[in-house]
Order: sequence, then C-alpha cells, then structure tokens
Amino acid sequence: MSLIVNRRDLDFMFYEALDLDKLLATERYSDYDREALDAMLTVCQTIAEDEFLPFAAKLDANEPQFVDGGVKTIPELKLAINAYKEAGLCTSGYDADIGGMQLPWMVDQALNGMFVCANNPVHTYLFLTQGVANMLNVCGSDALKETYLSKLVEGDWFGTMCLSETQAGSSLADVRTKAEPVGDGGYKISGTKMWISGGEQDLTENIVHMVLAKVPGGPAGVKGISLFLVPKVRVNGDGSLGESNNVVLAGLNHKMGNRGTTNTLLNFGEGGDCIGYLVGNENEGLSNMFHMMNEARISVGQAAVMSALGGYLYSLDYARNRPQGRHLAGKNPDAPQIMISEHADIKRMLMTQKAFIEGAQLLMFYSAQIIDELRSCTDDVEKRRMSLLLDLLTPICKSWPSEYCLEANKLAIQVLGGYGYTREYPVERLYRDNRLNHIHEGTWGIQGLDILGRKMQMHNGAAVAVLREEIQGTIDSAAGHSALAEHSAKLIGALTQMEETVQAVAACEDKSLALANATIFLDAAGHIVIAWMWLKQAVAASEGLQAGNVADRDFYEGKLAATKFFFRYELPKSKAALTLVADLDSTCYDLSGAQFTGV
Repeated sequence: MSLIVNRRDLDFMFYEALDLDKLLATERYSDYDREALDAMLTVCQTIAEDEFLPFAAKLDANEPQFVDGGVKTIPELKLAINAYKEAGLCTSGYDADIGGMQLPWMVDQALNGMFVCANNPVHTYLFLTQGVANMLNVCGSDALKETYLSKLVEGDWFGTMCLSETQAGSSLADVRTKAEPVGDGGYKISGTKMWISGGEQDLTENIVHMVLAKVPGGPAGVKGISLFLVPKVRVNGDGSLGESNNVVLAGLNHKMGNRGTTNTLLNFGEGGDCIGYLVGNENEGLSNMFHMMNEARISVGQAAVMSALGGYLYSLDYARNRPQGRHLAGKNPDAPQIMISEHADIKRMLMTQKAFIEGAQLLMFYSAQIIDELRSCTDDVEKRRMSLLLDLLTPICKSWPSEYCLEANKLAIQVLGGYGYTREYPVERLYRDNRLNHIHEGTWGIQGLDILGRKMQMHNGAAVAVLREEIQGTIDSAAGHSALAEHSAKLIGALTQMEETVQAVAACEDKSLALANATIFLDAAGHIVIAWMWLKQAVAASEGLQAGNVADRDFYEGKLAATKFFFRYELPKSKAALTLVADLDSTCYDLSGAQFTGV
C-alpha cells in the first residue's frame, strides 16, 4: 500500500464521481487521454516515493540555516527538486503558449498532491513559483514576461509573494513598503516584509519577488497598493545575471512545522538601491494579486488534504498491523490479541479521517474542474454562472480542509497512541506541517468574513442560487437510489437553513454584529458543501455496485459507509451553528478585553 496516494480513489473521483473524460474530449485538453494521464501519475508517484519521501524526517530535523548572510539547506532538498525538474514537472501547471504541459488543472492538483504528501516543505517552493508565474503571465508587461517568465516556468528561478509586514499581517491597508519612481520605468523599493516563504534559499541562482508596496501620493488604504516584480539579482539586457538588487535577508523564522521551507524577514533597499518593476498599473496591486488567489487557495486546501492523507494512510496501515487487546465480548487472556483496527473506537477515528479527507478531496477536484471548464467554455452565460459558484466555494476550499483535515491528522496521532506522539513516526510531523495551511493565504476568520459578508450576498444571492441548482442536480441523480433518499432530504434541509441564515444576517443593520459569527457560518457552510460532495460519491458508488463490479465491492461499500457516517455524525452539527448565526448571538461580540482576566 502506498503511503502517499490511493490510486483507486483518484480513478473513482476523476472518472466516476466527476467526468474527466468529458473534459479530455475538449479541444483544449485533447492531447491527453486516460492512459497518458495514468502513466504520468505513475511517474510522479515513483519520483515522490523515491526522491521526496525518504528524507522528509531529515529535512524536518535539519531546517535551513542562516549562514554568512544567506541560507544553507541540506543537499537532499536540491536533489529532490532537480529530480522533479528533470522530469519536466515544473511545467505541469502552465498553458502550452508559455511552455507548459496544459494539463487539466484537476490532474495537476493530483500529481502535485503526491509530492505534497511525500514532503510538503520541498513542494512549497514549487507551489509559490507557479503562483508568481501565472500572475506575471496575466498581469505583467511583455518586457517583464520576456525576461522572467520562461525562467519561472522551467524552474530555473523560484518566486515568492511578499505581502505581509510586521505591523500588517492580514491588514494589507497598513503596508508601509514604498515604491518611488526613478524615471526609467523602474521604482526604488524600500521597506521590510515578514513571513516570506522561500524568500531566501540556495536552490536557484535568482529569486523573483512579487512585492506589494505604495507609491507616494497614491490613495490611502488598499486602494493605494501596487504590485512590483523585484528580483533578488538584477538581470542584464541579454538575460544574464548582474549585480545584487539589495534584497537582504534579515532573519529566518523558526516554525512549528513545514520547517524545510525557509520563512524569512526581508529588507528591501538596505545598503543600496533596490529596483522593482510595476506589474499592471499603479494602485491595482490588490486586484492583480487576486488573479492568483482562487487557484492559490484551492492549492492550500489541497495541501491540507494531502498532509492529512499521509497521516490517514500511515495510521490505517499501523492499525491493521498492530495487535493489542481482545474483543470486549470475550476477554479470554489466553486468546490471541486482535489488531487494533478491529476495535470500534479505532474504526471511528479511521472513518472520521476518511470522511474528512475524501470529502474535501472531491471538493478540491470539483473546484479545479470548474477552473478547467472556465478555460475551455465559450458560453458567456455559463461562464458567469460557474464563476459565481467558484467564488462562493473558494473560501470553503481553503478553510474547511485546513480545519478538518488537520483534525484528521490529530486522529492519526491518536490511532498510534503514545507512539504517534514521538518523532519515530511521521504522523506528528504531518500534523505540524499541516497546521500552516490554517494560517496562510487568508486565515479562517478572513475567509468567514469573505463568504458571509460578500460571497453569499453578492449579486442579490446569485452565487447561492447557482449552488442550489448544482446541489439539486446531484439530488436528482440520487433519486434512482432509494438508499440515498434520507441523505438527499437532510442535505436540502441544511441548504434551506443556510439560505435563511444568510437572509437574517443581511437584514441586520449593524454589520459588525451581523458578521460577528462569520467563522461559525463558514464552518456550517463547509459541512453542507462536503455533504454534497459525499452524496456525489454515494451516487457514483451506487452505480458502480449496480454495474456488478465485484472486485470493487469493498471500495464502493466503503464510500457508502463514509457517506452515511458524514450525514449522521457531521452534517447535524451545521444546524446548531446556523441557528446561532441567524440569532445574531452577541456573546463573544459583547466581550471586553478586561473580562477575560478581570484586569
């Protein structure tokens, strides 16, 4: 059994629960068929298992070091990245017109997910670079693309996003980094950026930073933010590298997990001019940055899923091979011990992991499929409709897996008991690595404000209407399977309560109070969407059983059992959460700082 992927589940999600074959029939993706994609996934699995997984624990124990003003990493890190690059995988996430493979994005998420599961800190450098390149391709000038884009696409140079500052983490309106025009199209960048993943490393000869900064005299707040491309090393007119651009490493942050990825404090313009180049127009930095945000947030959700999958597969294998105790009905001390996978509470913990991970995984692929369809669709009405749905699902894609797949990691530790708490086993490391996904690309609280304050109410609830239509389509497909009727009824009831809750919030004149429990709402909305994903899988599994696929009977029955589990154990939690939100409960909102301690 692989510890980084369940290939049978990938096939099920791609070709049974979703319709990848339909996507492959479009002109955009006509270069690929199932056989070609299976071969590519096999290559990726081999590289991930042979080159990434073996040194994951060593990388965690030997985080990058600050040496002589730069960073020193263990040699295995660069060897793994070179293996990925030599296989041509750096180009997997890009369109053909810029030198990419033009894979369906849902397939790209799957193949890169194996590397995340095997050794996420290594893959983080690659993930960041893909976001930078895609944003440059959409927003950058021809001159910038000619100089930098191919180097990013091919993995010769890596990229970063420099948003946060010490005084302005999520509050981008408070950024202080300045960009002063120097008269030749360049800008002099000065300021400090904090929490910059990949901000310094010894893996590539140049690093391309995307930096948010303010041009003096621009509008206040976020309206005055511009986006700049700032290379670590200046690039000459012929494409060769020139002198240092005065991007100085001021320190490394020492993290709880994901230790193999540098996380830096960078000073721009310390000791000399630091030159940056405008990406897009002045004062449009935030909107330009959001060109990559949907994809980046889905990728973060996918990383959460894959970190949890690693824990689940390991704990499942452990439980099947770890003898301990006897059945409660017959505790004969002379009887042989049973495997802990036979104990009811272990089964519950394993099923909880399965329900969270596989439910979230289908949501990631479904959302990626929407992006694929938007890229090939020519119907403007359908494109607007699916764009609305994607906007609504994106905060759930980022946040629900980062919460509940982290919970799955916790349960993986618990299955191993005391062993799980030691560094002899990977489950504690996977938990620590996954904890980051709850924070970056917008915290849980920010996503809650986004979905309840904007996405649910935008265009008079148009996105919610699309969601209902899509869920109803799944319910209609479930109508032919009587065993799923109870699930369908519960799902439509929960969706109706969510819609009524949105109306109650919209009617509240005090917007601060209305959004005080936005995070609770996001949690409930996520449960409803994941229940929908499980109903999709239940329909596909029921059809698989009806087709008489005897070899897959256990697989399909496991899907139906997980659906039943989620609808009985998890979906009911949304009712209490939505009731609290609709009641505009002010228990937390009314608290004063002094009430926490009496001081």
